[in-house]
Amino acid sequence: MDSVKRVHLIDASLYVFRAWHSMPDQFTDRDGHPVNAVWGFCQFLLDFLERARPSHAAAAFDESLTTSFRNDIYPAYKANREPAPESLLRQFRYCRELAAAMGFTVLVDSRYEADDLIGSVAAALRGHDFHASIISADKDFGQLLGDGDEQWDFSRGQRWGAAGVRAKLGVKPAQVADFLAMAGDSVDNIPGVPGIGAKTAAVLLSHFGDLDAILARIDEIPYLRLRGAASIARKLREHGDDARLARRLTTIALDAPVPRDPAALALKPADAAALAPLLDQLDFGRGTRERLARLGN
Repeated sequence: MDSVKRVHLIDASLYVFRAWHSMPDQFTDRDGHPVNAVWGFCQFLLDFLERARPSHAAAAFDESLTTSFRNDIYPAYKANREPAPESLLRQFRYCRELAAAMGFTVLVDSRYEADDLIGSVAAALRGHDFHASIISADKDFGQLLGDGDEQWDFSRGQRWGAAGVRAKLGVKPAQVADFLAMAGDSVDNIPGVPGIGAKTAAVLLSHFGDLDAILARIDEIPYLRLRGAASIARKLREHGDDARLARRLTTIALDAPVPRDPAALALKPADAAALAPLLDQLDFGRGTRERLARLGN
């Protein structure tokens, strides 16, 4: 167990989607609606609680793909993703209820994504000497990692801190948003600068430090020992404003409306009164019920 104060922040939507794609659709609630994603998400939360034994923990969910402040900036943001079907939206509602009944602080907001909610809590609790453990495989979270923080890809059993960001992406945590702005992020429909991939973006950031310096010193790029340097400089001249826009999309917000007092993030005892009717409606079996009953013991 950590000797430092640590808040565990779960990128919950990621694990709901994983369960939805991987669990068979034989799980149904009492009304016959599928609950395979809820069942898989519940097993994940139980595994996490048993392994991490957290003192402070939150589960952050994405509310919408179309109402984020990023959609105001760039309407095509995440437009490549299909809207979730009603059957999955119903399961997301169950998952939020389940996480809350299990004692997690549930974070959700129509204007801010789960990334922003997690980043805002991490930033707020840093002022109370807490380190963050971010439970996700998403590379975007690298920008949040400071000394003592970690990212934990729970499914693969991999953890890394700030130094691991450089090993994975070739840049420092403070450079991740600029890196994604130039290289693009197909998952979120952010095109980046045409012709600049991950390796080139990392080399430019290593030499210049950040996107602003790169754009201010474009005339120096053709003289770098970089294949196609002159072409890269030309593309950055043409798409500099696009890169600045993309950085507004790739930067995780730290000012979302979240609890900023550690006491509000403390893991609460499981709420048996809330769990009982929920488990009855979900029609979960004895094994899952027994694991839930052991929470806190």
